[in-house]
Amino acid sequence: MKFLSKITVLLLALTMIAGCFAACGVANAPGTETGTQQESSAESVPSGTQAGTEAETKAEASGFVDYASTVKFDPNSGRASAEVTVKTFVDGDTTHFNINDPSFQGGVLKARYLGVNTPESTGQIEPWGKKASNFTKETLKEATSIIVESDSTTWNPDSTGDRYLVWVWYKTASDTDYHCLNLEILQQGLAVASKSSDTVYADICVKILNQAVNNKLHVHSKEKDPDFYYGNAMPMTLKELKTNIESYRDKTVSFEGVVIRNSGQTAYIEEYDDETGLYFGIQVYYGYNLGSHGEAILTVGNRVLIVGSVQYYETGGTYQISDISYRAMKPDDPDNIQKISDGHTGAYTEVSAKDLLTKKIDIEITETDDDGNESLITKSYDYGFLTMHGSASLKDLVIKSIYTTQNEDSSNFGALSITCEARDGTEIVLRTIVLKDADGKTITASAFPIGSIIDAKGVVDVFNGVYQLKVFSANDITFRN
Repeated sequence: MKFLSKITVLLLALTMIAGCFAACGVANAPGTETGTQQESSAESVPSGTQAGTEAETKAEASGFVDYASTVKFDPNSGRASAEVTVKTFVDGDTTHFNINDPSFQGGVLKARYLGVNTPESTGQIEPWGKKASNFTKETLKEATSIIVESDSTTWNPDSTGDRYLVWVWYKTASDTDYHCLNLEILQQGLAVASKSSDTVYADICVKILNQAVNNKLHVHSKEKDPDFYYGNAMPMTLKELKTNIESYRDKTVSFEGVVIRNSGQTAYIEEYDDETGLYFGIQVYYGYNLGSHGEAILTVGNRVLIVGSVQYYETGGTYQISDISYRAMKPDDPDNIQKISDGHTGAYTEVSAKDLLTKKIDIEITETDDDGNESLITKSYDYGFLTMHGSASLKDLVIKSIYTTQNEDSSNFGALSITCEARDGTEIVLRTIVLKDADGKTITASAFPIGSIIDAKGVVDVFNGVYQLKVFSANDITFRN
């Protein structure tokens, strides 16, 4: 009987330990891009490892302990660190910073936040992803000083080799001490832990994670994210989408169009509208989520059905479709992108530089008020906005100057911005990707002599609020003299 009693006690203890692990182990969000964008699986942290002070224990019993505020930045730690400024916000746990350090290409450190893994909000869209992304952005926008700190004496790349794992510290005008944003994200329940047990702040991460799990905060809750669209895709034309795009932000839509370009995990789609005589365009960012079968659907020349989420791409200052998927085992899944037909070509409508930059188009649209009443109104749009990410061609341009990108990340190093002048004096920029010749060598500015007269075709794009033409191949620029 004593032997059986000991076995019973042992089984009970093992059951309690397993329950503790199950309560604290949180499923990891899938990884991403970009442009791209995540790594590592979430860890399970037993709440029994928590060892707080008596004051912390009492505070936690009341509901919340601000553990993150107890950690202070130590400039004498010996770990690699540097003061930085924000270059680009990507998502909740990824930010690109400007850094004065020659070891980083173009002075840009692509930071992957240590210890945390937030839900996706770029290539994929997941519940609480937008909230996490906005928390990071709004916090750092208020910062008067930002410091990135490695977990060791050297800068350590993540598994992609393109980003660096760092702690992000900030302070505002009203602060005397720096705050650790990584820990605050975890404390808000906007992330699961990501290899935090291997870091210098492992103990505090355990306490913070346990508290967030116990309080069922955000990703640890069963509540629905109020900012996430849970409904079915809304079918529409590309014209309907572009003329009402703000009202569809963060919602899932479906529409048809022809793939005219595919570059950098982004497909460019256009669709003709009989009523206006315009080719409406949009870009679709698919990241690394589709697999070979899905990517084949987005082959140039295919007419496709796109199903995805309408997102505002802040880096590019434009809207795009993301969170698209393809399930090869379920080709008829209504959430899949689908190939309709092939053998199509881009229209590459000839347009004047002046029209692309300044022309307005009046379109009659249906507007719905707060009471659900519909009415027809006429709204004026930029020609460039409606056709943006669709095809266009410009002719008889004189090359005035060329700028070669040299201070960006390696993917853009060598790209050209060719400023041209039309015959009516209108200036417009042709922005190229990194152009290659038949031998794979980068084509430089010397291939486009100043004063040359050229024709060009590409995709309508925008930079700093000014429309331009994005060119994807040297063959898309032809000389007339």
